[in-house]
Amino acid sequence: MKFFIDTANIEEIKAANDLKILDGVTTNPTLISKTGKPFMEVVEEILTEVPDKPVSLEVASTDCEGMIKEAETLAKLGKNVVIKIPLTIDGLKAVKHLEYNGIKTNVTLIFSPTQALLAMKAGASYISPFVGRLDDISHDGMELISQIKTIIDNYGFKSQIIVASIRHPMHVLEAALIGADIATIPYKVVEQLAKHPLTDIGLERFLKDWESVPEKPF
Repeated sequence: MKFFIDTANIEEIKAANDLKILDGVTTNPTLISKTGKPFMEVVEEILTEVPDKPVSLEVASTDCEGMIKEAETLAKLGKNVVIKIPLTIDGLKAVKHLEYNGIKTNVTLIFSPTQALLAMKAGASYISPFVGRLDDISHDGMELISQIKTIIDNYGFKSQIIVASIRHPMHVLEAALIGADIATIPYKVVEQLAKHPLTDIGLERFLKDWESVPEKPF
């Protein structure tokens, strides 16, 4: 499973990239607004840090014509730019047009398997079902991922599943067990994936025992 980082914070992106496990970046207007920086400054920083990995940038328009116009502008910023399009009727029309013209899309704000099916039928390169937001309203977000994976297995759609709105390590684990293509993860969850109390205890014990070893080579 690929790991994308879900942030617009360049320091978090650099930290994840330094781990050598980063496969891409996803952003949205909310994440970019949190940086307090101009849009283009944020985008240029990200594309400079990860010039060879997919970077999802979202349109702001809600009508098909506006989405296409913004998408074409964003796509010129880099060959690795993927355009995030919301799952709406106009969005589906825009996805079909953009994919036909060689611009990759990531359909976002997916909350049902039928929405995912429509996005895949439109030819989206990526689809982003939001698991955490479903959990927030007492729905099983990971069940959605399982349903989408079954649809893909049944019909051979080429869209890649990006599990989005991840809140904790169990979302990542369940996504991997289901067979999702990608998990897009906040940096704090990336750090949590590496932690285990028994690892900390074991390391502390090893270091203490190392102190008693005579004639250490280093």
